[in-house]
Amino acid sequence: MILLILILTGVLANSKSTPVTDDKTTLDWWQTAVYYQIYPRSFKDSNGDGIGDLKGIEEKAEHFKDIGVDCVWLSPIFKSPMADFGYDISDYNAIDPMYGTMDDFVSLQKKLKSMGIKIIMDFVPNHSSDEHKWFKKSVEKIDPYTDYYVWRDGKCDTNNSRIPPNNWQSLFSIPAWTWNEQRGQYYLHQFVPKQPDLNYRNEELVKKMKKNLKFWLDLGVDGYRIDAVPFLFEDLQFLDEPRIPEELAKKEKTPYLQYYHLYTKDLPETYDMVYQFRDVLDEYKSRDGKTRVMVTESYTSIKNTMRYFGNETHLGAHISFNFEFIEKLNDSSNAAKFNDVVYNWLDNMPDGKCANWVIGNHDRPRAATRFGSEMVDAMNMLTMLLPGAAFTYMGEEIGMSDSAIRWDQTVDPRGLNAGPDDFRTRSRDPVRTPYQWDATVNAGFTRASSTPWLPVNPNYWRLNLDAQRQQQRSHYAVYKALARLRKTRTVQRGSFEGRPLSEWVYAFTRSLPSEETYLVVMNVGSEEERVDLSGWPTLVNNETWLVHTPSVNSQYSIGHSLKTNGFTMRPKSAMVLCNRKNALVSSSSSSSTSSLYQSSSMFSVAMFVAAFGYSHMLAKQ
Repeated sequence: MILLILILTGVLANSKSTPVTDDKTTLDWWQTAVYYQIYPRSFKDSNGDGIGDLKGIEEKAEHFKDIGVDCVWLSPIFKSPMADFGYDISDYNAIDPMYGTMDDFVSLQKKLKSMGIKIIMDFVPNHSSDEHKWFKKSVEKIDPYTDYYVWRDGKCDTNNSRIPPNNWQSLFSIPAWTWNEQRGQYYLHQFVPKQPDLNYRNEELVKKMKKNLKFWLDLGVDGYRIDAVPFLFEDLQFLDEPRIPEELAKKEKTPYLQYYHLYTKDLPETYDMVYQFRDVLDEYKSRDGKTRVMVTESYTSIKNTMRYFGNETHLGAHISFNFEFIEKLNDSSNAAKFNDVVYNWLDNMPDGKCANWVIGNHDRPRAATRFGSEMVDAMNMLTMLLPGAAFTYMGEEIGMSDSAIRWDQTVDPRGLNAGPDDFRTRSRDPVRTPYQWDATVNAGFTRASSTPWLPVNPNYWRLNLDAQRQQQRSHYAVYKALARLRKTRTVQRGSFEGRPLSEWVYAFTRSLPSEETYLVVMNVGSEEERVDLSGWPTLVNNETWLVHTPSVNSQYSIGHSLKTNGFTMRPKSAMVLCNRKNALVSSSSSSSTSSLYQSSSMFSVAMFVAAFGYSHMLAKQ
């Protein structure tokens, strides 16, 4: 009966196995890494001004090592007027004083390198600040800067009044053109007016931007995350963009969403420019053999996203960001939807490329907010154990959630431009609140006497890193266990097979011949579910599974034995199961993991350690 139900619901048709990585293939560092995104303003303030800084990051660097991070990614720290909090850059080759000095950066870099942790920077190529010297000289038409930006004459309306060149809209709820009185022309800005778009049809500008890339590569950074790449080029005819159907446009309060963006986004030239950026990074690899990774950010169709990987003749991004979990899943998504989203990425990804998984960042609501706090561990299991690279936005390892920022506390220009009635739907402030280190005033982010640049989430008194380090079960301990699992041969090289087991239970396996098999089971529903694995042909021979890593809300503990033909799961709970006792032993080798699983099952774990040899298993890892 179970098998018949699976067939009728399309489960068997929607499940397949990705191939095993050739054991002889050398995996580069960036393919298996855990990347940890830091929004510097909100991570740790070292000097009491209420704003996070480089010294604060260095002060907390041991945290990255502790949770198994391989590479730290810094959101912009460059000199900026902070109209968009660092994404409006006035000097690409300087550190903004509020974050520290170049010496501070070098010191942080050395600290991370000493712990075996790499560092990548944000590269913001679409626009600069209007306070950049290039823009000031472009306003004055001083060559070669005259055409470094996108300038156009205005038009006249029926009343002979000056109006912008066309109807293009900014992503920040305002027209995309601003009049410059001194130059006597409009300039384009797809974001805020203080972020004029650079003109990539100017060869001199392209050379300067490549030089900016090289500046930080020469200082030893390990690569870049490239911001907002779909907007690099605009159509040369500057035609009006077509409006979406009127009945839909009336429902959209944000002007940008009322138009199709045929002439300002995803133009063919964009991909060639990304390939040119890749060439710059590869120049450095040709010198010393070390890969500098390039990660591209593009909220666009999956077809266009895949084009950033490159083509038959050119290499593109090492990693093209996968935002499928962010854009297509929520707390109402069933198991089939989870399965579809995972396979949609894997099936569309070009052969030989590296997958990646993202559940949050500084622009989108946190996973704990979108899926609910009970799903934190399940979502981390997805990002950490699916094949490919894993990205963690700071705080996801402890389940931080968005904070309710009031209108009078709002500082994000996207929220401010939306106005008091709509700011909550547009503001990015809630996801950027300070990291919650402990239960002291300001959550340990800044001094008790200081005022943080954004209010700390009121739940900091109970949800913070220090508290979770002391708890028997915590998101922090689960995350660490998952990070260790990523070091296994099975997770790094094993095949993947996923399927919905019922309407609300999703599961996937990672397996490799002669190695442990790991099975992740998630109840994404809001009720208790009965799980039956007997309809999964490749698992028939495994009559029992051992709980390797349970979520905080699971009723099971490490070492618990579960029968293939049936067990129950609490709502929103998840767990990693394994088919060998020795795999279980290696997971309990850390003191933090031991504290997570202090229960009656620990006696069984101790017996496993005695039987299989602690040192042997540690060496195998």
